[in-house]
Amino acid sequence: MNPNLMIYTLLSVSILAASGTEAQTRFITVASTTSTEQSGLFRHILPIFEQKTGIQVRVVALGTGQALDLARRGDADVVFVHAKSAEEKFVAEGYGVTRLPVMYNDFVLIGPKSDPAGIAGSKDVLDALRRIRSSASPFVSRGDRSGTHMAEIELWRMAGIGIEKDRGPWYRDTGQGMGPALNTASSMNGYILADRGTWISFKNRGDLAILVDGDKRLFNQYGVILVNPEKHQHVKKEMGQAFINWVVSPDGQKAIADYKIGGEQLFFPNAGQQGA
Repeated sequence: MNPNLMIYTLLSVSILAASGTEAQTRFITVASTTSTEQSGLFRHILPIFEQKTGIQVRVVALGTGQALDLARRGDADVVFVHAKSAEEKFVAEGYGVTRLPVMYNDFVLIGPKSDPAGIAGSKDVLDALRRIRSSASPFVSRGDRSGTHMAEIELWRMAGIGIEKDRGPWYRDTGQGMGPALNTASSMNGYILADRGTWISFKNRGDLAILVDGDKRLFNQYGVILVNPEKHQHVKKEMGQAFINWVVSPDGQKAIADYKIGGEQLFFPNAGQQGA
């Protein structure tokens, strides 16, 4: 065989093989929060979806603000986050198609069992934050523009404290995800706002415990959005929509409800709930 023809033939076979491999690898990128990742939820539900559809899901776990920014740049097909006002803004700006509610849990205010601020057992998170501030007890913030960080800043505001101005050595801004921030709180014996799902799965609790929960202002809703293919033509619209359709379907909602640690349910499905 002519050597040039042989090289051409080998190159053609290689290209066809690579194309075949690419065609077989059907995947989407989901920009989501550290809470869905670090709580173990995705490790539970994604294999179920992948087995059903043959579509792999590659998760980029960031704070909600960063996840939405990633999607704005067209580096994700779907966002699955928990900051409703930021999600609605994302859609209003034309970066997302439609926001759908998926599930909820709640935030909890965690602190050392010694409780220097005296907040244990309170059902008023705003009063608890005022006590933490007035006692200058150590408080750890994620500080990463995540949904949890946004909720924390809003709670300080509702408590009458502009935390960006009224902060001192007692307030530790980590710029990290939920798990690392909890590790910092554990090492400092500090207070921290966390989502319940990550807290349940967190092992390095040290002297920390849930001190305040049950306040309706601690409600934590999650939503899912397809990135707008009109903004970014490479968005995998059909596969991304297939994931969204599944996660809000009875099968997907059951998979979410079935995820438990030690018999305790971490997330509660509510797709289709009006206003969620």
